[in-house]
Amino acid sequence: MNETIKRIAVLTSGGDAPGMNAAVRAVVRSSVFYQIECYAVYQGYQGLIDGNFKEFSARSVNNIVNKGGTLLKSARSLEFRTPEGRKRAYDNLIKHEIDALVVIGGDGSFTGAMIFQNEFNFPVIGIPGTIDNDIFGTQFTLGYDTAINTVIDVIDKIRDTASSHNRLFFVEVMGRDAGHIALNSGIGAGAEEILIPEENRGLEQLLESLKKSEKSGKSSSIVVVAEGDKTGKNVFELAAYVEKNLPYYEVRVSVLGHMQRGGSPSCFDRVLASRMGVHAVESLRDGKSNVMVGVMNDTMKLTPLEHAIKGKSEINKDLLRVTDILSI
Repeated sequence: MNETIKRIAVLTSGGDAPGMNAAVRAVVRSSVFYQIECYAVYQGYQGLIDGNFKEFSARSVNNIVNKGGTLLKSARSLEFRTPEGRKRAYDNLIKHEIDALVVIGGDGSFTGAMIFQNEFNFPVIGIPGTIDNDIFGTQFTLGYDTAINTVIDVIDKIRDTASSHNRLFFVEVMGRDAGHIALNSGIGAGAEEILIPEENRGLEQLLESLKKSEKSGKSSSIVVVAEGDKTGKNVFELAAYVEKNLPYYEVRVSVLGHMQRGGSPSCFDRVLASRMGVHAVESLRDGKSNVMVGVMNDTMKLTPLEHAIKGKSEINKDLLRVTDILSI
């Protein structure tokens, strides 16, 4: 046990994700439990540079476990990308007598944390908070479960109008580099086709699939498209191509955008955030640093930040097979 950890700082960085507040709450309260002072840093890495610190007690995090977004705010910091900016951040941590830092965010946030730790040998632990579920070293990231449930709820509503008007809807979801949201929400919502960055099925295969759907008696269809899919240049071009080649379909496009980030976190995300926050504090007490807290097979594990950043999260190939079978 590392007896030198007397004060911990926690910040949220990058895109917000449901469950971040629950993770902050867990870090604060587990710190208090272990008689460690906890300081919240507002505005992410920029807050480190500006000295935007506030000491939190167990009561400071009342009634936030159910809140979406992040009460600590998040901001991009170009200044933190410079050695001078990171030195100012370090000086502020030393000024406040902070012994360790917990960073809740995605791969960009972890890259900053790893560089900072390497430059100043300052203890850092990451908690993966991103709806994309694209971080290596954990089966689930904070916000992912909430996001896919949000998407399913919206697609269910879109299907109502698609069925009423015999329409084909292209629904674009987030996932610039990973198709986890599209694949899982697409199966859960009964989509006829799912297009993801990891599997380029091509325009002709998409047309053939939609033709089969029409011939089998389907009067409406849903195609879920991850924003990073390369079947077309973008979802609107893709929709126009299909409408031109399959004129019996009335085609519409819905881009779900940032609504996927919002909303009260699911029970799964609240529990996961709580476990990760506690494990992060306990790992710092055990002398661990430069690692990310993750979950594998319902067991908490630590992954070096470098591996979490450079590794690639894999989609479940069996889900592609399930999609093909069920979309007939």
